[in-house]
Amino acid sequence: MQTKSHSNPNLIMIGLLLGGFVGMFSETALNIALPQLEQQLQVNTGTIQWLVTGYLLMVGIMLPLSSLLTKHFTTRQLLIFALGDFIVGAIVSALAGSFAVLLVGRMIQGIATGLILPLIFIVLLAVYPPEKRGAAMGFVGLVIMFAPALGPTLAGIILGALSWHWIFWLFVPLLAIALIITLMFMQNVSEVTKPKVDVLSIILSSFGFGGLVIGASLAGDKGWGSPMVLIALAIGIVCLVFYCQRQLHLATPILNLRAFSFKKFSVGTILVMIDFGIIMSSMYLLPMYWQKGLVVPVAMTGVLMLPGGIVNAIVSATAGRLFDNYGAKYLTRVGFAISFVGALMLIFTTTHSAYWYVVLAHIILMIGAPLAMSPAQTYGLNALRGPVAADGSTILNTLQQILGALATAIATSLLGIGQAASHTTGATAFVHGVHYGFWFTLALSVLGFFLSMLVSNEPEKSIDPLAEKRAAEKASQTSAE
Repeated sequence: MQTKSHSNPNLIMIGLLLGGFVGMFSETALNIALPQLEQQLQVNTGTIQWLVTGYLLMVGIMLPLSSLLTKHFTTRQLLIFALGDFIVGAIVSALAGSFAVLLVGRMIQGIATGLILPLIFIVLLAVYPPEKRGAAMGFVGLVIMFAPALGPTLAGIILGALSWHWIFWLFVPLLAIALIITLMFMQNVSEVTKPKVDVLSIILSSFGFGGLVIGASLAGDKGWGSPMVLIALAIGIVCLVFYCQRQLHLATPILNLRAFSFKKFSVGTILVMIDFGIIMSSMYLLPMYWQKGLVVPVAMTGVLMLPGGIVNAIVSATAGRLFDNYGAKYLTRVGFAISFVGALMLIFTTTHSAYWYVVLAHIILMIGAPLAMSPAQTYGLNALRGPVAADGSTILNTLQQILGALATAIATSLLGIGQAASHTTGATAFVHGVHYGFWFTLALSVLGFFLSMLVSNEPEKSIDPLAEKRAAEKASQTSAE
């Protein structure tokens, strides 16, 4: 059912944005509690990081299915289910007394976030005209980028006064408010066509993305040469190859990968993936560095993370408007260059670094990453035309979350490798390991900067090559007749 009018698109977006905020907040809220959870749940660092990667894994599995689900269920139905599912996951996590139950609760929440994130962009593109999308995307960037930056701060304050269970209890009233607003104002923006479901594509997608994330996650505990790691990665890669081939040959693919025939979309998607990897790897490592490297209490850690979160919010809110005025060409380059400086500063930290120095490095990183994120996102999505446009946000968000999960897993692995390579123990060895992780963040910044050289403010010239081929064949047949 199509929306009859969008006289007040802001009201339509409120419930979605609130649900998206909680979803993205949940991605990093537990980071600050991981050292405490290691002790209370009696697991090691390689295992505890599953609370982050397991969540992201479910997000990554659900995202490719979101385009199919929007064709089988209305926008209202999907969002109401997602918010209800999130509430259930939050309650399960809040009541958890073991690692296994907590992980199940986190994965239930991941299902909800995997549904909400693409809906945000599907609805945004439907209710806002093209000339207002940059500003709207900037506000979405405020939600998407500020939430994971704010997560450690609020979680630290909660942990200082209560226990980690209350992090999840905090989600419940926020999600309940989002659900009420959705019931009041949400409209349907997509048409329910109920196409045939290709079960094989769903299986290939789940095993493909799941294999990559599971393999990288296991590497943090077992090492990259482990047979289990290599098998998981091999399964993931093989399944993804077959998945991509199948999508390109299906008449109605679950995910229309022909969007990558548009160069700007391809470049924008890769830049968003890299940028999110910078965010997730640094936001995973930094809270642990504060607590284990500088021996800062958990509540104080949350406070010290706040300046970076505030700066992140300000830059995210303005980056969309800057895109409307200047395009993505220079914003992405400057953003990744600034991120490089912040990551480099974090590499030079020690067990005796001044608090102001680490806070400043975090602030610089939180200027650069969001400055590149929103322009790259809008740059990519605005390039799409025709039938593939509806799949663009799903593709972009799927790969963003998968890269976030991989970045977290790789950062964990490098942390362990760095600690093992250190000739010391305790805080010094931990900081040595953290540096290995921040080198990865730095490498992503460098890669993002060089790839941003491909960004152009010129109009998109490429078209769908398959559509071109079909048009040529049709023209040939017509002339022959």
